[in-house]
Amino acid sequence: MNKIIGFIGGGNMASAIIGGILQSGLAEKDQIIASDKLERARSLLKEQFGIRATENNRKTAETADILFLAVKPHFFPDVIAEIKDSVRSDTLLVSIAAGQSISAIENRFGKAIRLVRAMPNTPALVGAAMSALSPNKEVSEANLAEVTAIFESFGACEVVPETMMDTVVGVSGSSPAYVYLFIEAMADAAVADGMPRAQAYKFAAQAVLGSAKMVLETNTHPGPLKDAVCSPGGTTIEAVAVLEEQGLRNAVIKAQRACVEKSRELGKANS
Repeated sequence: MNKIIGFIGGGNMASAIIGGILQSGLAEKDQIIASDKLERARSLLKEQFGIRATENNRKTAETADILFLAVKPHFFPDVIAEIKDSVRSDTLLVSIAAGQSISAIENRFGKAIRLVRAMPNTPALVGAAMSALSPNKEVSEANLAEVTAIFESFGACEVVPETMMDTVVGVSGSSPAYVYLFIEAMADAAVADGMPRAQAYKFAAQAVLGSAKMVLETNTHPGPLKDAVCSPGGTTIEAVAVLEEQGLRNAVIKAQRACVEKSRELGKANS
């Protein structure tokens, strides 16, 4: 990719994206520039990736062909006010902030912009993200292909209508937390039955990883995969019966829908 890629904000998610870009060979380190107000963040970016890092957001905005807005949502008004006159008409903007709609960002810039709203998740840090992309009407197919290539460098991604972004928050953006709870609970049970804790976490986490790969790589509905593990009168169906009795499915559905509703509320507050 013969483009300069810039990042306003140099936190964990920006670092994950930069790492994916470099590891995949999409761009070289001299094609990436990041700005952050914190000296420690700039030093880490330089040490870890060897990229250019500055405290000057305007310099990054002026330089970048593809510009990631990677700051927390409450910083958006000030950051956009600072850089909006430095962003060129052909710059492709990518926002990874939750609750910041395309229209709200467009209004803050006050001019036509090419914008892709994106929602990655924290497994980006290990190259296993699930990301959603929603382009505005100014984004061409070629622009979207470039952004897709970047997000696929650190995981998988899908293009979705912006109306689905709150649902994305529930099903992938926040869901790693639900899975960590599940892994922790399984490990606690194993520890209660005598397994050392470190080993219990490894068994539980690898079981979750393998189960997810089975769903993705076999393209099989989770139901038949579950049935295949449940022998008649066996141990697994006994455990599944308890999970059903305790309302696992209902708890997950209610929790995820509460997450989506909260995301909608935040979006309204930021619009």
